[in-house]
Amino acid sequence: MTSFDTSPQLNLWRALLALAVVFVMLATTGWTALRHQRHPAPLQASIAAWEDGRVAGKRLPDPESAPLRLARFFASLTEGQRVRLAHRYPLAVGNMNGAPVELRYRANRIALAEAREVELRRLHDSRLTSSGQQQAARRMDRMEALMRPGRHILAFDPAGSGRVAEVFGDLRRAERVSVVVPGVDTDLLTFQRSRRAHSAPVGMATSLYAAQRAADPAARTAVIAWADYTAPSGLGMDAATAMRAEDGAARLDAMVRGLPGVAPVSLFCHSYGSVVCGLAAHRVPERVSDIAVAGSPGMRVENAAQLHTTARVWAMRDADDWIQDVPYLELGGLGHGADPVADGFGARVLSAREAKGHAGYFVPGTDSLRNFAEIGVGAYRAVSCAHQDDVCRAGLSGTTPTGRA
Repeated sequence: MTSFDTSPQLNLWRALLALAVVFVMLATTGWTALRHQRHPAPLQASIAAWEDGRVAGKRLPDPESAPLRLARFFASLTEGQRVRLAHRYPLAVGNMNGAPVELRYRANRIALAEAREVELRRLHDSRLTSSGQQQAARRMDRMEALMRPGRHILAFDPAGSGRVAEVFGDLRRAERVSVVVPGVDTDLLTFQRSRRAHSAPVGMATSLYAAQRAADPAARTAVIAWADYTAPSGLGMDAATAMRAEDGAARLDAMVRGLPGVAPVSLFCHSYGSVVCGLAAHRVPERVSDIAVAGSPGMRVENAAQLHTTARVWAMRDADDWIQDVPYLELGGLGHGADPVADGFGARVLSAREAKGHAGYFVPGTDSLRNFAEIGVGAYRAVSCAHQDDVCRAGLSGTTPTGRA
């Protein structure tokens, strides 16, 4: 592992460098302005319609209610009533934590079809530039792919660059649930890639799901590719601050609280996704048993104890990952705190051999993916530590891949 000079002089130099970069960015690009849309976004419009709606003569509950209350509401309905709500308010139901997952899948398929029709009209809109029409065609293709039989879309929002979450496996019957939380440049169009597939959320999740089945074929697992927050675009100001991560942490907590059952949940957080997980750590329910970060720029704390979580905290970084050159500090809201793989942080540091850089942690055949899979099935004693002293397994119980304690 790379050693780090933590002298005050070096930290001061890094802070000054970070501030200089910020000043240059502000001088050349200006502050990012929020664009106010003339019409409500589709999801907000669907929620507003839900708030005015009724079923069996009764008003519908607040869509922001606690997931348990919403679950009880849907359980009180007939199947026909649930289906009618999904057709009438597809985006609201499809993104409603607490709604039955199968109903959310159904609602999001309807919402995707409606969004595809919007992009089709844009594609043939002569007022759009050629690049705008190309963008519409790409979004339309992505939505068609998400609508294919067998895909289970847990969340979908077409506004802006788009948000989406997909489930692999049977979420309702799973004995263990894993959530992949990706980093920067994640949106509707980058949710799945043909090239470098394992650097995109779908590739990460499918790779992890397959590795978990190989680690313990008898375990019933489900993996969620969770790109349901607005991630930073590129490595600019948004990536250097926690603004996007704060909203992402609230959304991640709400999603976990809306999951069916009581199965343990493991969070696998890559790059800026580890900032999201760091901010969510103290608020997620105790069913979150593990938080594992890879290629992390920091978790917005100086040590694992400050996360205030009952979950086990794991960290890994490949020797060739460029993220190690990012200043591990937080100053005036810039930067994300201490290095999670540093000795003093207090995480259980895992091997990431053969990960090959920042985007390779979910590539089959790597120690990083094998370790994630062992954590995901609860085989803690089978993980490979970054150091030969095996300290990352100290004090752990759990099963081996063969089921032996």
